[in-house]
Amino acid sequence: MKDGNRTILLVDDHAIVREGYRSVLQKQPGLQVIAEAAEGAEAYRLFRQTQPDLVIMDLTMSGISGIETIRRIRQWDPNARILVFTMHQNAAFAVQAIRAGARGFVTKTSPPEALVRAIFDVFAGRIALSPDIDHELALSRLGHERIAAEDLTAREFEVLRLLLAEKTTAEIADTLNISPRTVANHHSLIKSKLGVSSDIELVRLALRQRILE
Repeated sequence: MKDGNRTILLVDDHAIVREGYRSVLQKQPGLQVIAEAAEGAEAYRLFRQTQPDLVIMDLTMSGISGIETIRRIRQWDPNARILVFTMHQNAAFAVQAIRAGARGFVTKTSPPEALVRAIFDVFAGRIALSPDIDHELALSRLGHERIAAEDLTAREFEVLRLLLAEKTTAEIADTLNISPRTVANHHSLIKSKLGVSSDIELVRLALRQRILE
């Protein structure tokens, strides 16, 4: 907290979107945007540098994704408050974001007041979900097919995301700072956990569950 204000780090790879966030948030008494980042590694560095009261973060960025960034920030500071604000209207991404350590998940199709309400819910210690994501999670519980993301760790989900983006083992290893052998082990374990025997089946499952869009 700075000068009585709750401080916020904004993370989104579109400058015009960040400008929109800033305009909405700085109209709220007691909130102050103190830093902005366009990608995950920069967000992690700025979090350690500024130690904001809240991070508002998109999931889709160049380099490491929002979910991996959440995991790294929470590893450095287990008490970090992180609110996801994203285009992903998908229960799988919400499950993984919360598992990685996010305290809320709001979609960008939500009205501005939903984001503001979620911010104060997170500050109050509550998990904040926009109504559409709450609905998606409820529907997924009623469906016949389990959400694939529930069976994966945050790191495994990040490897899956990069595999689906057609990254090579070497590229994934470089992005996540792990060895190619570890990537290969994750790849094998992901297929085993999801009950598929080939990458083609993995892609079909990802399409069916809208992990690959």
